[in-house]
Amino acid sequence: MEGSSPCLHPPAPYTIVSRLPETLGALRRSGYATNRPKNVKDEIRRNLIARLQDGGPLFRGVLGYEETVMPQIVNALLARHNFILLGLRGQAKSRILRALVTLLDEAMPVVAGSEVNDDPFAPISKYARNLIEEAGDDTPIAWVARDQRYVEKLATPDVTVADIIGDVDPIKAARGGHLLSDELTIHYGMLPRANRGIFALNELPDLAGKVQVGLFNIMQEGDVQIKGYPVRLALDVLLCFTANPEDYTARGKIITPLKDRIGSEIITHYPESVALGVSITRQEAWTTRDHGVEIRVPDLIEEVVERIAFEARDDKRIDKRSGVSQRMPITAMENVVSNAEQRALKNGDSEAVPRVADVYAALPAITGKIELEYEGELVGGNAIAKELIRRACDATLRERAGDLDTDEIVMWFDQGSALQVGDDISIAVVRKGFDLVPGLVDTVCALGLAKKGDDAMIVVACELVLEALVARRKISRSDAGAYGRAEREQRRRPNQEYFG
Repeated sequence: MEGSSPCLHPPAPYTIVSRLPETLGALRRSGYATNRPKNVKDEIRRNLIARLQDGGPLFRGVLGYEETVMPQIVNALLARHNFILLGLRGQAKSRILRALVTLLDEAMPVVAGSEVNDDPFAPISKYARNLIEEAGDDTPIAWVARDQRYVEKLATPDVTVADIIGDVDPIKAARGGHLLSDELTIHYGMLPRANRGIFALNELPDLAGKVQVGLFNIMQEGDVQIKGYPVRLALDVLLCFTANPEDYTARGKIITPLKDRIGSEIITHYPESVALGVSITRQEAWTTRDHGVEIRVPDLIEEVVERIAFEARDDKRIDKRSGVSQRMPITAMENVVSNAEQRALKNGDSEAVPRVADVYAALPAITGKIELEYEGELVGGNAIAKELIRRACDATLRERAGDLDTDEIVMWFDQGSALQVGDDISIAVVRKGFDLVPGLVDTVCALGLAKKGDDAMIVVACELVLEALVARRKISRSDAGAYGRAEREQRRRPNQEYFG
């Protein structure tokens, strides 16, 4: 393409850019005619090679896949494969597919008025062929922006061949005086409209068998049958799919010929470390609020929230087949910040610092992201979520402080003392309460969990220690946030009923 980068303006579906050729004749005389890619896969390959040579990141904003998933995606694209991403929910599969758009050219010429993005030099629709035959070099050309070349669909059992490929439109036939078998009577579906672009289909195994057959025919032969009429559509599309691994490998979910035509199967995964998970959550969660108080999120809270997801993924009561989405710590963090923000606004504070009590207030963001096994259903989602929070606090404290001597603290509670720490109480009041617990404030400062003089961080660290003690069953915590002595379980010895 000659000249400066195109200035693209709405509306969709097409954008005519005045500084680019507007007729077929002008397009022939331009540099595009000699430099145009053979097909969309070659176009993506060419732009991918340029990006790799520049040394920049493949897709911005996708973290944790640099050494695992990304090299496999690069291999698939360089090999011009259609590919599928296999992974559980919340593993950035859709984000990766949408980022493929950045590997397309900024603008692409099509025959103006075409429903299937006809290439002016190789049209596939009867409409475009007739128009070029009649108008010749005066055939109008439109330019399509890269974002308009990406089509995405969520597969469900009720998706039909008409939705994906197309159907005969009797109104078109009547108005144009065409036979129903005429190609001009077709109302094209989503796949033909993605011609010369990217078509992404999420949850492929949920697609009905006959629709899968239609996809296979497109991938293998380039022809389809619409209402019994054979139609030749040599579509130029990069096909990308996503699926749950268990559904994809289940016999009968995917027709074998379609599975055989998918060039690469790429496995995605959850963050492999807590630090990486924290980075993803920090990137995605909306924690920089406006029109309110200043927000300061302690790294202790970031780690606790992230560890909730890690603990949940290892919990046998939570369904491993569904996974625990990375959206859980993201939405939980947003709720945590919101609760701290609410408390600061009510108490007239200038700064909102999330505490462990705010993590409990984020239960709705946790329970909605986990699916329970039968054993988990018996316990209940809320109870399991609270246990996950305590275990996350314990794991965070062990990581930061190792084996901590808390005998003095536990003894204070064992003597009958109690402490009420509600999520609506101001930092200053909670700080005074923690001063009553022998050794608690001194311990968190000595360990470097908080600096002396930073009351907010001292409160966060003290609450973390108490939650870890609850997880270890050394003290107890009520739903209202009251800490007290541990509830001793009465255990029956074998044959106790006989021997007393």
